[in-house]
Amino acid sequence: MRSLVAAVAASIGLSGTTLTTPAPDPFVDVIVVMKSQATPTINAPDRRERLRQLEKALRDHADVTQRGARALLATRKATSVVPLWIVNAIGAHVRASVAAELARRPDVREVRPSTTIQAPAAEVAGGIEPNVAQVNAPALWDLGYRGQGMVVASMDTGVDISHPELAARWRGGTNSWYDPNGQHRSTPVDLAGHGTQTMGVMVGGDAGGTSIGVAPDARWIAVKIFNDRGQASSTAIHLGYQWLLDPDGNPATADAPNVVNNSWTMSAGSCSLEFQPDLRTLRAAGILPVFAAGNYGPTTGTSASPANNPEALAVGSVDDNSLIDPYSSRGPSGCTQGIYPQLVAPGTDIRTTDLYGGYLDVSGTSLAAPHVAGALALLLQASPGLTPDRQRDALQAGAVDLGTPGPDNDYGSGRLDVLASYNWLRSTPDFGITVTPAAASVLPGGTASYTATVSGSGGFTGDVALSVSGLAGSFNPSVVSGGSGTSVLTVTGPTTPGTTALSITGSSAGLSHSVAASLTVVPPPDYGLAASPGSRVVSAGGSTAFALTVSPTNGFAGDVSLAVSGLPAAVGSATVSPAVVHGGGSAQLSITTSASAPAGTYALTVTSTSGSLSHQVSVSLVVNRPDFAVAISPASSTVTRGQTATYTANITPTGGFTGAVTLSTSGLPSNVTTSWTGNPVTTSGAATVKIRTTSTTTRGTFTIKLTATTGSLTHQTTAALVIR
Repeated sequence: MRSLVAAVAASIGLSGTTLTTPAPDPFVDVIVVMKSQATPTINAPDRRERLRQLEKALRDHADVTQRGARALLATRKATSVVPLWIVNAIGAHVRASVAAELARRPDVREVRPSTTIQAPAAEVAGGIEPNVAQVNAPALWDLGYRGQGMVVASMDTGVDISHPELAARWRGGTNSWYDPNGQHRSTPVDLAGHGTQTMGVMVGGDAGGTSIGVAPDARWIAVKIFNDRGQASSTAIHLGYQWLLDPDGNPATADAPNVVNNSWTMSAGSCSLEFQPDLRTLRAAGILPVFAAGNYGPTTGTSASPANNPEALAVGSVDDNSLIDPYSSRGPSGCTQGIYPQLVAPGTDIRTTDLYGGYLDVSGTSLAAPHVAGALALLLQASPGLTPDRQRDALQAGAVDLGTPGPDNDYGSGRLDVLASYNWLRSTPDFGITVTPAAASVLPGGTASYTATVSGSGGFTGDVALSVSGLAGSFNPSVVSGGSGTSVLTVTGPTTPGTTALSITGSSAGLSHSVAASLTVVPPPDYGLAASPGSRVVSAGGSTAFALTVSPTNGFAGDVSLAVSGLPAAVGSATVSPAVVHGGGSAQLSITTSASAPAGTYALTVTSTSGSLSHQVSVSLVVNRPDFAVAISPASSTVTRGQTATYTANITPTGGFTGAVTLSTSGLPSNVTTSWTGNPVTTSGAATVKIRTTSTTTRGTFTIKLTATTGSLTHQTTAALVIR
């Protein structure tokens, strides 16, 4: 896969991994992906608790790790800033220079452009096909499974809520419709028709005279990821998946859908893992992401992303004779090089709902995928709690083998047969394993406990031996007997901070299942201490101040006492206010010097303490004494007897000097007189002295000594006077 950093470079004028800012620094839409990624696997036995734990873990991790990047975005006045906790990323509209600055941050893994995906269009064809009967859905209806209590979700162009087949099947309320583009906020809308068509295959009824939906008693919700121009941005798709995990924004309610259908793809023939974290999170929530395989056939190697991501279930298309649609994408997978698609379903001449209450016969893998989504609604009603792996296994085990015997890159495992999948679930002994919590945190060297729950299905009664990899650990008991039960895993964390991936495996007579967990060793709570600026210059008798900042890390919330040392009493006094900072914040170090403070540089130390924690920071204080400098010009003057020589005395203050300086001369020959202008000089400036000679003044060269005096300060300088 092409480097995402390089993709950003190509999009916004940046080169390779060295991000440079092109003129004139245009605005770009980017996704800022954080380096630290949470483990998105939560395996609580109860669905409500699983969803709650998953969302909390993702939100908490994003809140902590995104703080620096969010602060930078706020400082740089970025717009359209959207935290994406589902993938620990941030969507934003920024200048290219800001994107480059973000990419250089050590807590950012990559900055990539927010790509745009075009909405798919189903092919219009003629005729009506018995596609619902072809997948054996009516057989499950006869057993009482019509999707009651199940919720299917669509990530598509929207849904026409006015259609009689769909209006009554909408779950309704504020947690059943989401438009991340903000164009239709409250009521389901579909301007393109594609989402209405796919939804009809999932839950449509028989108002038009024939049964068109696989799970007619299920309820639906939808995300309109495509805007009214038929385009979907990366940010909108991330937001859509994020919303699906918690539609009402309340983690305490389990209102996430049971099934998510994705009848859209990116380009074919490659592997993009841009949405892999989203799909992993859906699976962690117990949701198997169903995708259309794409309409890029008939050549091989035409798999499309995200359908070819290992977390997705890709569905190809067949006609009513179970022959592969020529345009159905073929394998192998561009991501795993494995079989693609995983299975096929009817996708040719499918009668389904259309805009304005109508019906339409349409074709494509976009119509095949919702058959599988509807089938999952039936199976999950019949067998609640199926893990995504078990859902996939049931679909593939029950599929009617087509083409080359065994799985192949045209038909996958075969054509969907929901009755056969149902029977496989009931007759095949197996077990599932879940772990809670999926993510734990300890201090260095700390101990964490996890509960592993084994649940049998299909009459499974075997003993399950448990093991863990990633860290050494012990189970109590080490074997769960009788096909179901719990065991407590205890592990000890490393002594260095970081996250360790754990794999908990259950094995029984040839069956083996694993589930992921993680242990994060967090540094103990601490804080940092900083002072600004590092140095101040002050005149004796003056005052100055330093800003002190206490920055908490790793959840530190204690009281921090501040004190200063290193300032001699003869220099002045120092105070810190406030002397105690609670948790984190700012204080000020104020210095007042005495008028008699000796000049020099003084090293001050600010010490902070909180319990056993202590930190120091050093600053320097430079004290200058008030003084002045005196200079005379010209350095030499030549006159004949009877003439006048003129000199200028300049006073330059230093260290805040403000006194009056009195000037005088000495060293002159006899028979001369002096007269001053501007003497004394106040603070700074110049004075002139005229030296008048007479006809009897002694000839020769004389050194004139200029003396400047104020209080106890006296400075002297000299000039030459030549009399001819």
